[in-house]
Amino acid sequence: MAGFRVNLRLKAVLPMAGVLLAGIVIFVWITLSFEGPKRQHVLFVASAGAIAICAAMLAVLAVLVQRPLVELQEKIARLRAGDLAVSVGFASRNDEIGDLGRNFNEMVRQLRESREEIERLHGTQMSKAEHLATLGELAAGLAHDIRNPLAGIAGVMDIIARDIPASSPSRQVVHEVQKEIIDIQKILTDLLAYARPKPPDFRSSDLNETAEHAVVLARQQVLSRPIQIEIAKEPSLPPVEHDAQQIQQLLLNLLLNAIQVTEGAGRVDVKLESRDGLAVIRVKDTGRGIAPEHLPLIFRPFFTTKGAGTGLGLSLARRIVENHGGRINVESTVGKGSEFTLCLPLRKTTPGPASS
Repeated sequence: MAGFRVNLRLKAVLPMAGVLLAGIVIFVWITLSFEGPKRQHVLFVASAGAIAICAAMLAVLAVLVQRPLVELQEKIARLRAGDLAVSVGFASRNDEIGDLGRNFNEMVRQLRESREEIERLHGTQMSKAEHLATLGELAAGLAHDIRNPLAGIAGVMDIIARDIPASSPSRQVVHEVQKEIIDIQKILTDLLAYARPKPPDFRSSDLNETAEHAVVLARQQVLSRPIQIEIAKEPSLPPVEHDAQQIQQLLLNLLLNAIQVTEGAGRVDVKLESRDGLAVIRVKDTGRGIAPEHLPLIFRPFFTTKGAGTGLGLSLARRIVENHGGRINVESTVGKGSEFTLCLPLRKTTPGPASS
């Protein structure tokens, strides 16, 4: 229930009336020494003076204080209704009321600029989304059309490889061609995964095992390199509703990226935690790190700092995490390495919009 509201004018009158009344009482007590008509005349003049002073102060209060506050209240109501073109007229005053007006006008200006910037960014993002949707459909069609003949080429190269003698120098050429075919197939797979994402198949299972499977696969890539991949499980982590295949693919992609950016001896650590109702996976490497100007861009589609690749790996990683209702962050220091942090809810939640 709202409290009792007292009009500003009344608030000002009551103290003034009290002071004036006290003054009149004192004045009356002093004038008691007068007698006859002279006493009445003095009392009349004192009362008239008190009333005149009170009226003058009320008028000053109405002009200097109440009127600006009423105007401010009206402008706030218009602002609440969405009118960002409002401004108060008492901002030019050189007092505290003027400071209030200038602060209000500045706040409205910042709100107006922020809304204009949001509308501009929204238009830009919508245009990009339409462009990427068209590009995705085109990529999906091309990938589908290329994969079939590419599979035929791969089969022919396998037959040729079996028929070429082991001592033939052509065998190395065939091996390189087969390697390039595998790279093309991976690019096509990434394009299809990005253009036509598969919805997660949520199942309640042990996230420790999912992460461990990704680590085992990544270790196979560094058998001949001085890079250690370690995992620290979280025994107290309850079962997590997730698509084990997609999360494993995501982690494996992060691990392979970490291996690629690690020159010479290095280390990649995978650590699982349970925090604030979330399952947290940290992937930390000792690689070359990411330049500060690239950090805001690494999750964008087709952005890559590597000489090869589609630049879709991290974009797909973010899409997978967001489809699980989670988030992914990165911190990096050039020359010291990077750390990716995945936060997943323990239970299935409504997925956020996939970021493009």
